[in-house]
Amino acid sequence: MHLFVPVQAHHGGGGTHITHYTLFNLKLQLFCTLLSAVPEMKSNLFTYLFVLKIQRWMFEMNRTHRDLVDMFSVGKSYEGRPLYVLQLGKRSRPQKKAVWIDCGVHAREWIGPAFCQWFVKEAINSHQYDSVMRRLLNQLNFYIMPVFNVDGYHFSWTTDRFWRKTRSKNHKFHCRGVDANRNWKVKWCDEGASSHPCDDTYCGPFPESEPEVKAVAKFLRKHKKRVKAYISIHAYAQMLLYPYSYKYAMIPNFNCVESAAYNAVTALYSAYGVKYRYGPASTTLYVSSGSSIDWAYRNGIRYAFAFELRDTGYFGFLLPESLINPTCTETMRAVKAIASGLLKKCETDRDRFPYI
Repeated sequence: MHLFVPVQAHHGGGGTHITHYTLFNLKLQLFCTLLSAVPEMKSNLFTYLFVLKIQRWMFEMNRTHRDLVDMFSVGKSYEGRPLYVLQLGKRSRPQKKAVWIDCGVHAREWIGPAFCQWFVKEAINSHQYDSVMRRLLNQLNFYIMPVFNVDGYHFSWTTDRFWRKTRSKNHKFHCRGVDANRNWKVKWCDEGASSHPCDDTYCGPFPESEPEVKAVAKFLRKHKKRVKAYISIHAYAQMLLYPYSYKYAMIPNFNCVESAAYNAVTALYSAYGVKYRYGPASTTLYVSSGSSIDWAYRNGIRYAFAFELRDTGYFGFLLPESLINPTCTETMRAVKAIASGLLKKCETDRDRFPYI
């Protein structure tokens, strides 16, 4: 079942628009409540899941695959929910290179958490017969965070399907939440971010004001010597983006990153012929400051990418569950291509970090 909001309800300002939007959200809330009360109707991989079901699934992966999966929390959200991460990889040696993947930074982008779950399950299921996956799990650790913005994701299920931000309170305005991809300590609250709390791109009162951003930043700083790639899964636009986001300039190790992006979108295309644009975020999408990929890059993670998954606007944030399988299958190929590239040597144009 899929619900679609009228175009005028999403963009408008008059009383009729508000009525349509409120009615839509009431219907959506009822639907999501009924859905979350029903036992697993379909495989976890082929449906969008409420946050509690995702967490329950994470515990189950950890319990049933202890040879490959560890689970831990990096902190708590504004509303007190645990920020769970799965560590995926063979316990072959203690200090392996690592890849960080987060999903659900923006609450309404439900395909993100679905992909993070897909990646974990597919890696577990395929590593015994897929030599590429087996090599990756032997030589790398993957840190997978299925729901970065747990409060916002919860709110998008219960109240407002198109909610984007976190759910932190503002002391001066009634508006809640901060854009978790404008809250990082790199060119914070500059072009492409808003200083007004009611805007969707609100940068927050200060960098890392959001406990979710602060917790992940702390973890990545602690492990930055081992984390060689940062990947953030968003939707929608069918793009693969890399730094810089905040300025029109070429990164010093452009050749290596551009090559990795090309290999990724080529691998993605090989699945179903879906085309992705790729390039610097500032020129390929738009300029934005305080983004996670710029922060990761500044902190020495040479390969920092943001995926914008399907589609290009027909369904938008309401991507049907029937498209979870193909979207995740093709994205899996792209992420495997990026990870495989980490096992090869690529000479950077400059050796010194930070690059910003």
